Amino acid sequence: MNADAIKDKPEGRKYKVLPIMISLLLSGFIGLFSETALNVAISSLMGLLSVDEATIQWLTTGYLLVLGILVPVSGLLLQWFSTRQLFITSLTFSIVGTIVAALSPNFEILLIARVLQAVGTGLLLPLLFNTILIIFPIEKRGAAMGLIGLVIMFAPAIGPAISGLILANLTWHWIFWISLPFLAIALIFGILFLENVSKITKPKIDILSIVLSTLGFGGIVFGFSSAGEGSGGWGSPVVVGTLLLGAVSLLLFGFRQMKMKQPMINLRAFKFPMFTIGLILVFICMMMILSSMLILPLYLQQGMALTALGAGLVLLPGSLLNGFLSPVMGRLFDKFGPKWLVIIGLSVATIALFSFTRIHSTTPVGLIIGLHTALMVGISMIMMPAQTNGLNQLPREYYPDGTAIMNTLQQVAGAIGTALAVSILSAGRANFLSGVDNPKDPANVLSAFTVGVQHAFIFAVVIAVIGLICALFIKRVNVKHGM
Repeated sequence: MNADAIKDKPEGRKYKVLPIMISLLLSGFIGLFSETALNVAISSLMGLLSVDEATIQWLTTGYLLVLGILVPVSGLLLQWFSTRQLFITSLTFSIVGTIVAALSPNFEILLIARVLQAVGTGLLLPLLFNTILIIFPIEKRGAAMGLIGLVIMFAPAIGPAISGLILANLTWHWIFWISLPFLAIALIFGILFLENVSKITKPKIDILSIVLSTLGFGGIVFGFSSAGEGSGGWGSPVVVGTLLLGAVSLLLFGFRQMKMKQPMINLRAFKFPMFTIGLILVFICMMMILSSMLILPLYLQQGMALTALGAGLVLLPGSLLNGFLSPVMGRLFDKFGPKWLVIIGLSVATIALFSFTRIHSTTPVGLIIGLHTALMVGISMIMMPAQTNGLNQLPREYYPDGTAIMNTLQQVAGAIGTALAVSILSAGRANFLSGVDNPKDPANVLSAFTVGVQHAFIFAVVIAVIGLICALFIKRVNVKHGM
């Protein structure tokens, strides 16, 4: 990658890539680190903040809900405000949210802080992807997207381990205090060096589209997240009602966008087949990642009696390798295209997930590390190649819409994947306990939890097989014509 300047052929401009990338990647890294680091502290926070499991989950549900509402609007925001304006606004929300979180005396204030952080992340992620599409020519985007992959996976990878160390020696507030200086550095760096790279067209704002988008994506994310929390389950009137509201609103939103001359999100991006296939593969990949990243730590702590730090260290090698391989996979994508990378990656991920369906309390920790590492290697071969190939097929004017669609559906995939995994785990556990004489016997409780976890991984295997079938139809986009 040329660190000095890269010429963008459609505009004939030269961009100083290195300072732009540093400001965006550093802020993205800290945002994602803060999110996963807090997730590991959930169990401790329940006792410290005197709240139950259903309540504490709002720290995650609220975060996902804000992203689900805000990210779809990002395509519009990218066309109304400059790169610098959105970046500074994003970092301001993230810094204020981090300070409020670090000073939080109770659950309510911490939840407000999480919402502020989510606004910052919701503005930053689409801006990051859109900027990459503009400043890099199509034949070099694989390597650039690989760097994003490194940040996206490396930050969550070290989050659990560092969080475990913090909780062992300091209070949970320090999870946020250590993030604050890095956010401040990213903001200063962005103010000094970040260029305006996007084109401001200021399309007409359609209030009804924003309302339908908010109700649609917000309803889906809230419904699935609430069902996954187990408060009332899938039959709960709140869950059913919000899912129906979300589905109907999304349907109306789609019809409206197709009829508008200047839609809020141009759904005509779906007419490009490689974009659609890439989107499906990214959606499936996110479901696999987030369902396994939720279920596996749960079993390591509750089924195998590891500490939070121990569980984090078990998951660390695979997650780190995934991050470091992302730039490598990006360069391989630039050279060979996506097809065989994605097919091999999904095959490896499927085998690893199938092996996890045999997990039990006496499974050697070394084997779990190996299987998790194989899963993460497989995912590194799928995620960035599929995403980059899909976005490459879009014309330049579709970039804001394509990145908005990709990032929105990743948040929806997260909500759906985790909710279904938790529900399947709970159903498998309940079904096992209903067939034993003494459901309260600790041995039966452990066996029931093991069965539930195995069923959740069977669900992940099914998702992976569907992805493998879709991958057979992927083709490399012609880099000269974008088609």
